Amino acid sequence: MDKKRILIADDHAIVRAGFRRLIDQMDGIAICGEIANGEELSAFLEENATDLLLVDLTMPHFDPISAIEHIRDRYPNLKILVVSAYDDQLYVKRLFEIGVHGYHLKDEPLRTLETAIRRVLDGEQWIAEPLFKKMITNNQAESDLPHLTERQKAILRCLHRGCDNKHIAAELDLSIKTVESHLTNIYRTLNVQSRLETLNYIHRYPQVLGVDGQKILQPELPTISNPLEQTGILVLDDSTRFRKQLLHMIGKADQKAKIYEAETIAEAIDLVRLVPIRLAFLDVILKDEDGINAAKRIHKGSPKTRIILISAYPDREFHRQGLEAGAAAFLDKKNLDLDTIRAIVVDLM
Repeated sequence: MDKKRILIADDHAIVRAGFRRLIDQMDGIAICGEIANGEELSAFLEENATDLLLVDLTMPHFDPISAIEHIRDRYPNLKILVVSAYDDQLYVKRLFEIGVHGYHLKDEPLRTLETAIRRVLDGEQWIAEPLFKKMITNNQAESDLPHLTERQKAILRCLHRGCDNKHIAAELDLSIKTVESHLTNIYRTLNVQSRLETLNYIHRYPQVLGVDGQKILQPELPTISNPLEQTGILVLDDSTRFRKQLLHMIGKADQKAKIYEAETIAEAIDLVRLVPIRLAFLDVILKDEDGINAAKRIHKGSPKTRIILISAYPDREFHRQGLEAGAAAFLDKKNLDLDTIRAIVVDLM
């Protein structure tokens, strides 16, 4: 019987040597190569049959998300087992979403890695036990996120952008004392003590920034679905009025969606990095910013996100540049009605 071929990809020679010693003792498995950076990885896979890629995430010239998505598209039968010291849960979830088959922590014993290799080659998924327990605990917490009002979420989004109380008051047309009162209530609801702790909470549970499609239509109803199972939809537009109008239509089109809104490119990019966004509506003209540039950055960092560019000025050149930037479609805002939104969401699913 032919042996299964494993490629070791890690930029530390001593780590590769440890993996080699383990794999050399495993029956039915052989090392087909060792590489130390992303460029070598691409070249090797082009020329050599490989059954399993044992890969570190921090090699030079290697962007894990885009590289792994490319590998999964080009080599659909190749198994991918990540071996990393990095245990950020959102990042790990993202890697499984784009198609890795296993995630092993470097500080786990080598005998556990042997089990991981066997399981992945047998067609199973693998995740290191300490990380699995940590994710289960946090998933239970995330499924019961505290209830915040729409106003409180708007203030959280301002905090997320770095606004002080004065800027929040001006943007939301509130008095500074009202903002301070809302912040006190937010701190109490989230069980935090300060702005910094609030920002840490947002980064740990970014779903708190989103609005459930069902709640947009019927705010009095409780959330009925797990945020981790919902379709993430992003709206980037600097017009609050239009943003709310579009959010309402999306809520009607997909009541199970988790919908996020952003006013600036930086805010949008941060959301795409923190939560899995499957569909993004981006305005082309954003005050002093360029929505086409936002499309390029989102497409590069999250190639699986479907981007729809929208504009009140359906310029032909905008259309051309938008499609080159990675957008799936370019729509005139005047033609953006419920039927169109529903068709886009249905096509996505």
